[in-house]
Amino acid sequence: MAGVPVLVMRGGTSKGAYFLASDLPKNPEIRDELLLRIMGSPDPRQIDGIGGGHPLTSKVAVVSVSDSPDADVDYLFLQVHVDRPLVSAEQPCGNILAGVGPFAVERGLVASVGGGITRVRVRMVNTGALATVEVPVSDGRPVYSGDTAISGVPGPAARLLVEFRDLAGSVTGALLPTGNRVDELDGIRATLIDNGMPVVLIEASSLGVTGYESPTRLEYDESLRDRVEKLRLLAGELMGLGDVRDQTVPKMCLVAPPIDGGSLCTRMFVPHRVHSGIGVLAGASVGAAAALPGSVAAGVVTPEFRGHGAAAGPAPHHTFRLEHPAGWFDVRAEMDTGRTSIVSTARLLLDGIVHPR
Repeated sequence: MAGVPVLVMRGGTSKGAYFLASDLPKNPEIRDELLLRIMGSPDPRQIDGIGGGHPLTSKVAVVSVSDSPDADVDYLFLQVHVDRPLVSAEQPCGNILAGVGPFAVERGLVASVGGGITRVRVRMVNTGALATVEVPVSDGRPVYSGDTAISGVPGPAARLLVEFRDLAGSVTGALLPTGNRVDELDGIRATLIDNGMPVVLIEASSLGVTGYESPTRLEYDESLRDRVEKLRLLAGELMGLGDVRDQTVPKMCLVAPPIDGGSLCTRMFVPHRVHSGIGVLAGASVGAAAALPGSVAAGVVTPEFRGHGAAAGPAPHHTFRLEHPAGWFDVRAEMDTGRTSIVSTARLLLDGIVHPR
C-alpha cells in the first residue's frame, strides 16, 4: 500500500500521529483498520508501527478545515489501543489538542501571520466542544523553541495557551451527570464530573493507599486495580455512559492532600494504566471539581482554595495546581464564564510518509 503523509508531534505530555482527514479513508472502519496497522497494534511494543507501546504514545489526530463559523479546523481524536485491535473515539485529548494548532499552521489550514501569535479555533469533533490554541509563529511557521517548561516533558519549548469554552457536560451532557457533588459507589464516596472528560474522583485513603505512590506501584497492585475497575463500571452506568468495559471513560482519579506546594495530589487511571502525569481535559474536570465546595476534590485541597468560604456556590475564578507523579499541572477554572485554560507546549518530531503493514 502507498504511504500516508503524517506529522508525528509531541502535544503536551502525549505523543501522536497527526493526519489530514483527506489523507485517510472516509469510511471509519477502513480508516481504523489502517490506523491499527500504522501504529502497530495490537502488540505491547507496537514494534511494527510508529506507536510507542503506551496509551500516551499511541494517539492519533485527524484534522480538517471546519465548516463551522465558530472554528477554523475540526479535530477528531482517536485512541489506538496498544494491546487490542481497537480504535476509540469516546472523548478528545487535550494534550494532543495542543499540537493541533501548530499542525494547522504547518499544513496551511489557517492563515498565519508573519510573526507573532496565530489563534487557531478548534472544534473537537468527539464532543463538539470548542477551544482556541494560541500558536507563536515566525515567517509563517510555528515556533517550537522557547522557555516554557511543563512537568512530564524534558526541556522547555514555546508557550501555547489553550483556552476551552463550555466544557461542562461535553460527553455526558451535564457537569454533574448524577446531579450530585458526591455519590456513593459500593460504599465509597465519589464525585462524578464531566468538564471536558468524564472523571470519577475518589479519596485515595478510602481505597487503602496514600495517593502518593508511583504509577508502577499502583499498577502492580492487582487488588487495587480490580477494585478501581469495579467502581469505574458502576460510575459509568450512573453517568449515563452504559457499560464502559470497552471504553476509555470515565477516568478514575485518586486524590489526596498536596505534599509539594500544590492544591491537591492526583493519581489518574487511564483507565487501566496509571498516567505518569495528568491529561489536559481530565485535569480540567479535576479543577472544576476542586472549585465545587462539598466535592471529594474540594475536601482535600489546601484551605486557601476552598471556595473563599462559599458554602454552596462554586469558586468563580481559581487556578489550581494539580500535583501528579511527574510534577504539577496548572488549570484555571472560571466557573462563572464556563471557560477553562491551561498552558502547554508542543514540538514537531517528524514530517514524512508512514508505510503501514
